[in-house]
Amino acid sequence: MSPGSRTAWNCALWCLRLRSAFQTILACSIVYTTTLYGPQPLRQLVAYPAYSYLTTILIVSDATLGDSLRGFWHALCACVQVMTLSILSLLLIGPAHFSYFISALAVALCTFAVALPGATHLMAKRIAFGQIVIVYVGTAIHCAEAGELVLMHPIQVALSTMLGASASVMAMLFPNLFFYQKASVAAFLSPYLAYHEVRDMCQKYAENARKRLNFYSDAILSQDSSAALGFILQAQPLAQVGEKLLQSIKHKQEALMWERPKLRNILKPTCMDLGEKLQDIEIPLRGIAIAATSCPSFPVALIKKVQPDALHDMKRRIHDKLEQLEHFAPLCILKKKKKSLDESFWPLETIFREDLLAFFFLDCLKLLQENTEAVEECRESYSENESSHGSENQSHGGIKWSWSISCIIPSKTSLFFAVKCSVSLGLAVLLGLLFNEREAYWAGLTIAISFVRGRQATFTIANARAQSTAMGSIYGILCCFIFRKVENLSFLPLLPWLVFTSFLRHSRMYGQAGGISAAVGALLILGRRHYGPPLDFAIARITEAVIGLICFITMEILIYPARAATLAKHKLSLSLGTLQECIKDVVLFDNQNNMQASIFPKLRQKQKKLKSHVNKLQKFIEEAELEPNFWFIPFNGSCYRKLLRSLSKMGDLSLFMSNKTEFLSVVLQRCEVDSEDLQKPLKCIKNDIELFKKKVETSLQCLQELSSKKSLAVHDKHDIELGTSPKANECRCLETEKDEMECILNSFLQHSNEVSDRVGTNTEGEDQKLKSQVIVCLAGLGFCISSLLREVREMEKEFQELVNLENPSTHVIV
Repeated sequence: MSPGSRTAWNCALWCLRLRSAFQTILACSIVYTTTLYGPQPLRQLVAYPAYSYLTTILIVSDATLGDSLRGFWHALCACVQVMTLSILSLLLIGPAHFSYFISALAVALCTFAVALPGATHLMAKRIAFGQIVIVYVGTAIHCAEAGELVLMHPIQVALSTMLGASASVMAMLFPNLFFYQKASVAAFLSPYLAYHEVRDMCQKYAENARKRLNFYSDAILSQDSSAALGFILQAQPLAQVGEKLLQSIKHKQEALMWERPKLRNILKPTCMDLGEKLQDIEIPLRGIAIAATSCPSFPVALIKKVQPDALHDMKRRIHDKLEQLEHFAPLCILKKKKKSLDESFWPLETIFREDLLAFFFLDCLKLLQENTEAVEECRESYSENESSHGSENQSHGGIKWSWSISCIIPSKTSLFFAVKCSVSLGLAVLLGLLFNEREAYWAGLTIAISFVRGRQATFTIANARAQSTAMGSIYGILCCFIFRKVENLSFLPLLPWLVFTSFLRHSRMYGQAGGISAAVGALLILGRRHYGPPLDFAIARITEAVIGLICFITMEILIYPARAATLAKHKLSLSLGTLQECIKDVVLFDNQNNMQASIFPKLRQKQKKLKSHVNKLQKFIEEAELEPNFWFIPFNGSCYRKLLRSLSKMGDLSLFMSNKTEFLSVVLQRCEVDSEDLQKPLKCIKNDIELFKKKVETSLQCLQELSSKKSLAVHDKHDIELGTSPKANECRCLETEKDEMECILNSFLQHSNEVSDRVGTNTEGEDQKLKSQVIVCLAGLGFCISSLLREVREMEKEFQELVNLENPSTHVIV
């Protein structure tokens, strides 16, 4: 990254963090002013300012107006749920009968009831968990005031929650002022909208895609290796940024829906899932990156045969459409139109092995051109037909106000989540009440906002929360000491602290959990009054927080006893199995149209499944690197990351391979495939592909068996070196029988040239266009075959390294 780009990136990052901090300060100021200086009747109703602050921090962190509106709705849902459950239980049992044990049991049962439905959003559950803790701990503490507790206590908790949610929305309605980077006066004075953020991210992604295309194409067109390597190195960090931008765009889609419920006035129905549509641009860019990084030497031979004007013209058209993506947003993704290569590329009639990479590059450029030409500027006025169609799609794709029966019925994951939350909170409340009745709230509140569905880095999150809680509390105590004579100014030291925590939330060491805990720790001391000596409160709160975190860690370990390292091994095995299925289902042309129609949709589903497995594997690897090893074998994160890269690349190659076989099957159906002279080489190509699939599947199956072992160091009958596995000798074919694989590839190229010679024998335009399509597809298919074989060999070496690291006394030779 150049110094100018790095400076611009740092400025943009600072602007984002300062804007988030400003919004947090504004929302907390509203809560502070209301709870300390508001009318007396209002202050009596919002009797729990601590929970108002907590709700505010949960909602307003890195939020837009749409996010805050969604958070307000979740807070309202939580209030309805908790008020219904708590008032019924208080009426049935009576506040006077709520001992410590009964209160803890009530917390556990109500938490279970709230956590069980799968349709409720996690934010609503977290807010409801905190309300449950406050209601029942307060009942246990003030059980003597039985008459007031039945209705007034739950109402006070609900109103305190809604104060925090309302403050978050009001803070988002404040104009952008100095924190918006665009020169538009309307945007400058408008609230911070997800609409603006999605538009900015789309523009940044378009610019990112354009730069990557330039770098990778310049690398392939380079005349020497050093210049090409420089271009590739500049493009690699841009690829990571592009992936993060796509994830952010997908993340903000729901917030966009909350800001503008009638999206048909802004977006056409086809762009409701903008992130998925932009993925159509990302996929060919990844293919171009694979081509650039796979080139053994420069310059690329075939590129010299292509007219430079033809390549530049194709790049120019792609650039023009990407510039539309930069200047007009939100975007509308229309149905793409299939295109063929320009006539300048038609003379490329013979496929040589050294030209496979160049053909694959040209095919990815063609695919990128197709997908970018599907990007058009949105129009605010549509025909009545489009509007009615948009309204229909809106009802299906927008905010769903009704729950289906399938959403209400709990799944196994929801059941585990409910048990984990209920037992953790119930135990934390009971131990907290036994230790310190007055501050027992914090044992439950500390973990109420920590729960997630599924697994998480338990020890890392608990450590971050404990450290950040102590940090925020100590900062609050020091500021109270400094401002002890001017109590009305005690809120001022919170301003720099909230700015600091906005950066802390995005740090690797503390993350969101640590940043939120640090902000709340200081707010509870500096943002309230009449809670006793600050030092005593801080010590008691930290102790209660540790009690809650111990309960949290204990239940996480009991519910999910498997370590992240073990899950990473299991997910690696599943990914290898799914990759086998993807390669196995790659089929080239069959006269049975029904079979063809059924195979390719199933293959696309398997490829999505593979992508899901790879994403989860990445999550488990990140978690395993953070968890403590204790007495277990240390987790080899570097080896797993190499395997992850290989799996991701092989997944992309299998996707390209399936796309080319599907397209080639359609194109060949337009030819006279029943003719004997064309059937013979086609049959040979099928045999070559089947032999390739058998070789790769055998190797992947052997690696899958090895990865499914409890420890990769234990490989007795699967020992590849000793060859005792019946699959082992086959698994070594890619290395020991390398000549055979060379023959398969050479045979495929020979038969591909025979097919291309028999297609488009006439010199007319349509026949030549058809022939160019067949040649480019077959060459791209050959590149995928050779790259997959090479990547399998790399994966075997990575497995060898992993086995040797887990058991240094055993050296496996693959």
